Amino acid sequence: MAIDLVTRREWGARSPRGSYSRLDSTRGVKVHYTGGQVSPDIVKDHARCVAMVKSIQNHHMDGNGWIDVGYSMLVCPHRKVFEGRGLHRVPAANGAGLNSAHYAVLGLVGSSGFTRPNDGILHGILDAVEYLRDKGGAGKEIKGHRDGYSTSCPGEPLYSWVRRGAPRPGADPGTPPEPHPSFPGRTLTQPPVMRGEDVRTWQRQMLDRGWDLDVDGLYGPASEDVCRRFQKEKGLRVTGAVDRVTWNASWEEPVG
Repeated sequence: MAIDLVTRREWGARSPRGSYSRLDSTRGVKVHYTGGQVSPDIVKDHARCVAMVKSIQNHHMDGNGWIDVGYSMLVCPHRKVFEGRGLHRVPAANGAGLNSAHYAVLGLVGSSGFTRPNDGILHGILDAVEYLRDKGGAGKEIKGHRDGYSTSCPGEPLYSWVRRGAPRPGADPGTPPEPHPSFPGRTLTQPPVMRGEDVRTWQRQMLDRGWDLDVDGLYGPASEDVCRRFQKEKGLRVTGAVDRVTWNASWEEPVG
């Protein structure tokens, strides 16, 4: 099934208040939910979906002070994909410092009322992902908003689906997602300065979690500082060295 795209003009989007930042490519997509209460009636009444998308845009522009709705795409239970900011535009919903790494796709499910995504939501999210990959330069990653940002979003039911590898409803689930990389067997520390793919792997993971860190394969003072602050946050022994315990904690899901 081709994407059932509802353009901004079709759903009556407001014009943005400013210019978007250009986004050439991303590592992938982060999945969101609305939070709060979503009426189960939207499953039977598509007009409610349109009204909700408009209300989200109003809240983001009038409440948050953003130039537009924060999401790249928004998906309703009827497998319709609403154009938000759209292709090649930096979203605003992933969190400060995280928006340029992933597109943001919202499923219209909440924390109460309509909380469990139906097949239309799941298919629609994947339709949006394929569209963003095909036309927007999105990479292969499908993650939840909480991956790298302290939030309950996208809610347990939707996040559980993401963690399973975001399978198409009714499709062969295939192989489960790969576990996090195993500890390289050597503690990352300085001095002496450690270089290599193991350092890059850890740096990339910490960047995905929201830490300000260059992925350069160089374990220098900046990496040590992030490591110390991360260890303190997690209640680990603060050494500034990425040992096995710190490495494994780096792939544990953030709480909140």
